[in-house]
Amino acid sequence: MSNDALLQTLRDELGRDAVLTDSDVTGSYSRDMMPLAPVGRPLAVVLPVDVAGVQAVVRACAAAGVPIVPRGAGSGLSGAANAIDGCVMLVLTKLNEIVEVDAGNRLAVVQPGVVNLDFRNAVEKHGLFYPPDPSSYDWCTIGGNLSTNAGGLCCVKYGVTTDSVLGLEVVLADGSILKTGRRTVKGVAGYDLARLFVGSEGTLGVITQATVALRPLPQAPGTLVAGFTSTEAAGAAVAQMVREGLVPSLLEIMDASSIKAAESYLKTDLGAGSDCQALLLAQSDAGGEVARRELAALEQICLDSGSDMTYATDDLAEGNMLLQARRVVLTALEQYGLWLTDDVCVPRTRIAELIAGCQRVSEEVGLRIAVVGHAGDGNMHPTIVYQPDSADEFERAQRAFDAILEIGLSLGGTVTGEHGVGKIKKDWLAKEIGPVGLRVHRQIKAALDPDNLFNPGSMFSLT
Repeated sequence: MSNDALLQTLRDELGRDAVLTDSDVTGSYSRDMMPLAPVGRPLAVVLPVDVAGVQAVVRACAAAGVPIVPRGAGSGLSGAANAIDGCVMLVLTKLNEIVEVDAGNRLAVVQPGVVNLDFRNAVEKHGLFYPPDPSSYDWCTIGGNLSTNAGGLCCVKYGVTTDSVLGLEVVLADGSILKTGRRTVKGVAGYDLARLFVGSEGTLGVITQATVALRPLPQAPGTLVAGFTSTEAAGAAVAQMVREGLVPSLLEIMDASSIKAAESYLKTDLGAGSDCQALLLAQSDAGGEVARRELAALEQICLDSGSDMTYATDDLAEGNMLLQARRVVLTALEQYGLWLTDDVCVPRTRIAELIAGCQRVSEEVGLRIAVVGHAGDGNMHPTIVYQPDSADEFERAQRAFDAILEIGLSLGGTVTGEHGVGKIKKDWLAKEIGPVGLRVHRQIKAALDPDNLFNPGSMFSLT
């Protein structure tokens, strides 16, 4: 089938308005937020409105031998949703229905185009809570969260996206529909196929619906902030919290560079002091006296580890103001140039070593590197700032990006905690999982997508 014939088939199946070919329009859908990732020119962008439309696109592209790149809102940071030359961009944002909220069984059925924050707000009306909250939760979609196994600030207590998934509906390479998982709390019949597709970045199939577990709406959180004059002391505090089995609903860390950027952007003083090298932010959503005891225990650990400033509050507005400093770091860094954010996860006892390593890299490449991250699970986001009009600085930023991943692996970590592999970390994935792990990945891919039409070139190469 020729490209013209494919486009006509897609228009016949979906309607002319759902098939976009203008180069300016297709270009706007061709990449996500990661500047390092390669990007090609798509043949077309298609926007089906239902599952039958997705099936029609998959079957038409299979008949034509044209690759498909599934895409949500484009908030990703790995290039996983980037176009390759001649592909069809399958945009799922119009599959945006919350199909069901079953409050009695604490679950919901949701389509991939629903925005994370909209979904959270909808289930909150039922007194329920959907935990995954990526930093882009106000515009990223559930489908993208599923495809990259996204996390967020609540991971320390509630886990990443896969920990909330009960089942999936997936369109396979032949256009058939696979239904995985179940609605029950327990169930071990067969392979856990739902977990296979979560985090597969659209390389195995197209997720068109998810059944997810919900939790009771937590209490309004109490908040603790603690400043340290050394990152080692902050790291020691985190390690002690882990040893004592404390599980706050949120535990974040900011280094000196990110603190200064946030204070400048917000035009406020976080009270950390000019000598502060690290700030820990913790929250407890246990409610009432339980939350106060939990925050008191966290505060005592911080003081015992060398914190010279702690402040706790159960005022929700004040807590949100403190947490805003963590949430705005990437935006705040735009005061200094463009940013390139990394995603590396290390054992929680080695967070301070990673931050120190990032400081060394910063000095070596001569660029600002700010480190923020989820201290509760060791997932750090070192962010490199460079000038947009300097090819030299961009090259140095790329070197810094790779150097940080090398440090993460050397500390017993992983090259991605929540952003995914995409098109920028394929070599690093191969290095991390080794030849046998890579062979198994390729065998799974070949079994489910024998013609390599689903997002080819993402995650790993076939040869």
